[in-house]
Amino acid sequence: MGRKTPLHDDHVAAGARMVDFGGWDMPLHYGSQIEEHHAVRRRAGVFDVSHMGVVDIGGEKARDYLRHLLANDVARLDGSSKALYSCMLNEAGGVLDDLIVYRLADGAYRLVVNAGTRDKDLAWMRAQAGSYGVTIRERDDLAMLAVQGPEAREATARVLGPETGPQALALGRFSATELGDRFVSRTGYTGEDGFEVALPAGEVGELWRSLLAAGVAPCGLGARDTLRLEAGMNLYGADMDETTSPLESGLGWTIAWDPADRDFIGRRALEARRGDPGLARFAGLLLEGRGVLRSHQRVVVEGKPDGTITSGGFSPTIGRAIALARLPAGDYTRAKVDVRGKLLDVRVVDPPFVRMGKICINGVNGE
Repeated sequence: MGRKTPLHDDHVAAGARMVDFGGWDMPLHYGSQIEEHHAVRRRAGVFDVSHMGVVDIGGEKARDYLRHLLANDVARLDGSSKALYSCMLNEAGGVLDDLIVYRLADGAYRLVVNAGTRDKDLAWMRAQAGSYGVTIRERDDLAMLAVQGPEAREATARVLGPETGPQALALGRFSATELGDRFVSRTGYTGEDGFEVALPAGEVGELWRSLLAAGVAPCGLGARDTLRLEAGMNLYGADMDETTSPLESGLGWTIAWDPADRDFIGRRALEARRGDPGLARFAGLLLEGRGVLRSHQRVVVEGKPDGTITSGGFSPTIGRAIALARLPAGDYTRAKVDVRGKLLDVRVVDPPFVRMGKICINGVNGE
């Protein structure tokens, strides 16, 4: 048996199909993954993301510590309401994890890390603490929900009530605020607007049930994966890991190169490859005909070495198969994918495929 979130019994009572995910018992879907996907794109859906790791970093040198630990620069968090997406690297420039870091009102920082890497992440953070004198506290007393979709913010604000709902609605994109014992951020992993809410584990059941009563659809890991794939968002362990750098994972934009004297972990390794014309290309694939694109399938580009699909699947919004892939360097728009011995035509495109309910690929109208 895996670890359970505080909402485990609610999921089971709702008829969820439970699966193991990173050592946690989590809902895959509540009957129809596609219906849950469309609920988020068209209205609002809520995900239990209490399996994610929440880590608070404090101390006088917390800022200096995180500027060394992360490839992005927390100095960009010039206020207590901001959020920053970053990779945490090893010395070779490989991605140990991707995470979001927030600056809290008291000058401390909050990191939200992936479920499958949380133990490894904590060990690495503690090993790098050195002389910084920081406190590193895993917040396993908290649970977290993600409410996503075009109607998500308004629905959440109504449930939060007249005292704190308006403050949540006032949040700018990729920012956060502390509302009593609830930490509300305007972030997500679906390509839609919405909130992620961290709160005491004992209170999450009431919030979950209130959101469902307000018409927000319960959604599982299946819809979460198709939504993030359409949005062109990387999945740790599939699209990047310890053996790949942000430069070859479509995450070069998350590296803060300036100031040049900031010595973050992995910098030297990345600088050695920065500007390399042979660096692998990270791109999207759109299947031209019928078929299924899956991770590890071979991508054939004429006159070049083979590439590989890192994650793929059916796009409910577009009505066709899509994928993210690591490809040979070069400027080209056509390739083929080996699907059970047959080479199927794909377009090579720049992700995202879908954002804010709109298809981003030219010439594609959707289902």
